[in-house]
Amino acid sequence: MRVGCPKEIKNHEYRVGLTPGSVREYVTHGHDVLVETGAGAGIGADDAAYMAAGARIAKTAEEVFAKSDMIVKVKEPQPSEWVQLREGQILYTYLHLAPDPAQTSGLVESGVTAIAYETVTDDRGGLPLLAPMSEVAGRLAIQAGATALQKANGGRGVLLGGVPGVLPGKVTVIGGGVVGLNAAKMAAGLGADVTIIDRSIPRLRQLDDIFNGRVHTRYSTVEALEEECFSADVIVGAVLIPGAAAPKLVSREMLSGMKKGAVLVDVAIDQGGCFETSHATTHAEPTYEVDGVIHYCVANMPGAVPVTSAHALNNATLHYGLQLANRGLKAIVDDPHLRNGLNVHKGRITNQAVAEALGYEMVEPRAVIAA
Repeated sequence: MRVGCPKEIKNHEYRVGLTPGSVREYVTHGHDVLVETGAGAGIGADDAAYMAAGARIAKTAEEVFAKSDMIVKVKEPQPSEWVQLREGQILYTYLHLAPDPAQTSGLVESGVTAIAYETVTDDRGGLPLLAPMSEVAGRLAIQAGATALQKANGGRGVLLGGVPGVLPGKVTVIGGGVVGLNAAKMAAGLGADVTIIDRSIPRLRQLDDIFNGRVHTRYSTVEALEEECFSADVIVGAVLIPGAAAPKLVSREMLSGMKKGAVLVDVAIDQGGCFETSHATTHAEPTYEVDGVIHYCVANMPGAVPVTSAHALNNATLHYGLQLANRGLKAIVDDPHLRNGLNVHKGRITNQAVAEALGYEMVEPRAVIAA
């Protein structure tokens, strides 16, 4: 199979779908790899490194899309990209379709077979291709929150770790999954006063064991959310419903009870955000203010640390990518975890959460592939 890797074009997105090491794996398995010139610049990998790994270099993205059987990316295709996709081609990348009707329509019209990293599963019920970027985003959330909290950046002017004689800043993490766990680790490591809110008692027990009392855990109710958000300096939204739009857990009305200059970091923004007042921002202009509360809602947070992120992502995506390259659609038919990753095929939506969010009829993956 010919595998193509175009350069990412989303604002300040420096990651790359295939590192030179991944290219070498595809080539070793007998595949032809076509990489757009400059695709790896953000991670310090020049065209020579890709050629040494066995790739051919394309002068334009158009050449990559036109000549490849499978496209491997990082972020969802932009409008100029989805019009280049076609029936019979596999797209393997993050999609986050539920809050994005325009992209969904574009993929449906293209006829492409689109597999979303964020809905591929594993034997333990986890999301193995989402997890590494969730780890990065969770840790970055605290760095971003701490920076936005500085007075010069519009924040309250609080040091999260405090100093002797002065209380530390308070961090509230909504959601105790991978993002929430990593955010709490970073915040606690800085010396902040940290509370994790979640609706799963078993998960709260796990978190309590992990942190051995260094963070507070609290069951999620409206009252608990209000109390923790009103007292927090930084609030991290880390809620995920796989494939679906994120629930709006913090209303605009709640902002009036928060500290002026407090910071909201919405890591769920790729799925529409879990704060009512959230809208996607970029690394170029990462924050905005609503009712005196600073919002950080960058939709590709891990893109800020592309060397770490790209290698972590490739470590996770390579296994399934090779299955797709080696076996094509048969890999999706035979592997239930890849089937869970299939979101669109030949103009049909194959993911229940996406179909429900956007009003499409959902078709069972094996049935639509067989047809």
